Amino acid sequence: MRILLLEDDPLIGDGLLHGLQKHGFSVDWFNNGLHGKDALSYAPYDAVVLDLGLPQVDGMDILAHWRRQQLDTPVLILTARDALPDRLAGLNAGADDYLCKPFALDEVIARLLALIRRSKGKSSSILSYGALSLDSHRKSATLHGQALTLTQREYILLELLLLQSKQILSRAQIEDKLYSWDQEVESNAVEVHIHNLRKKIGKDFILTRRGLGYQLGEAP
Repeated sequence: MRILLLEDDPLIGDGLLHGLQKHGFSVDWFNNGLHGKDALSYAPYDAVVLDLGLPQVDGMDILAHWRRQQLDTPVLILTARDALPDRLAGLNAGADDYLCKPFALDEVIARLLALIRRSKGKSSSILSYGALSLDSHRKSATLHGQALTLTQREYILLELLLLQSKQILSRAQIEDKLYSWDQEVESNAVEVHIHNLRKKIGKDFILTRRGLGYQLGEAP
């Protein structure tokens, strides 16, 4: 899953970047409101972590801009503005959740996962497909009750397919979810990940739709 992070504090931003990446998220970090404001229009983010006290463009103004543009990506406000009127203003402006600093990384991750699940119409952290089960909280997957050994990107791709089980995902859409802007993507990277998942789960588990992309196939 891909996260847009807007945070101007270098220590907090760096901690969130590496913490989220360690837990399997792909993250794009902007420390300037002017630069981060338009990012949501150019990449398919699953959620946003938004600080309010950003340079040049305030976080509340950015949030209002997104909602006026009908961009409904879930937004978690993460800010030092902890007064009740600030919290109410953020939620009323279109934020989906509000967390005050200081915070625990585990809580940020739990809140992001909950926001993403709700945006995909899922109520549980467990995604099941036949004998396959994925736990988005524990970042683990099992097949017939046995643990699957997955690389980080194999896990992200599997989660993406399960969350959008009825959709055909193009190669470009998958790349956008697996890699942030500063990461180089090899020409056959998606095909390699697809091949590895088929090998570990089943050759008919992922279908190739020629000219379109990939889609979940036969449940294991």
